[in-house]
Parts: sequence; structure tokens; C-alpha cells
Amino acid sequence: MADTSMKAVGWARSFPVSGGVRAGRRWTREHLDTLEWTEDAPGTVDDILLTVSELITNAHVHARSDAELVLTWDSRCLHVSVHDSGGEMPTPRQADATATGGRGLALVDAVADHWHTHSRPDGKTITACFTPPVRPEGPDS
Repeated sequence: MADTSMKAVGWARSFPVSGGVRAGRRWTREHLDTLEWTEDAPGTVDDILLTVSELITNAHVHARSDAELVLTWDSRCLHVSVHDSGGEMPTPRQADATATGGRGLALVDAVADHWHTHSRPDGKTITACFTPPVRPEGPDS
């Protein structure tokens, strides 16, 4: 008999430079609500939403580009990928204590299990991975 259980699920949407950050967070929240584990992991959900905000903002501000957001759940990790048309690869930097920006990738680095960038002919993609907390095994699980 063939295994028919779901192996992966994903969603994709483009968010324009004009007003895409809030819409990206809202859209992400709606899709996260469809995954069983998110109810038991509000901290991970908050970290994912923060990452979506930071990566879409970076696409808009630094690449002056629309942001293509892809969420992929592979039963182990939620991958948050944002593609933009900017050619310059991002690098985390130390923001001055009084600066109003410059902390986006440092925040992503702090909350994601891991992240990486891919250069593409039409820009770059940054992907962050989030692994939900493991539920304890036991009689009440």
C-alpha cells in the first residue's frame, strides 16, 4: 500500500514595495495557522513573523524590489524564503546603538535555527529554517 501522508506543503506570494511588510506578516500568520504544531509553539510563530518582516523589509529597502515570499513546511522545518531582484549579497553588520536600522539579519540569525543566501541570475534568495519544539512523549501527549 502506498504511503499517502503529506510530505511537504508550501505557499508563495509576491509582496510589492508599497505596503508589503504588514500584508506579508498577515498572509504568513494565516498559513501558519493551518499547521498543527503552531498552536503549541507561539514563540516559534513570533520568530517566523519577525523574520518575514525583516526579510521583506530588506528586499524593499536595500534591493528596492518586490519580495517573493515562499513558505515551505517539510515535516521537520518551516523554510521561510524571500527572493528579491537585488544583486548584492547581504551581510550582517553591527548597528550603532542609536541607529534605527541595520539589525535585520542579526535578528534573523538570533531567532532562526539556520539561514543562508543563494545568488541567482535574477537576484538573490534568503532562506531561514525554523524547527518547531519537540512535544514530550508521554501519556498526556
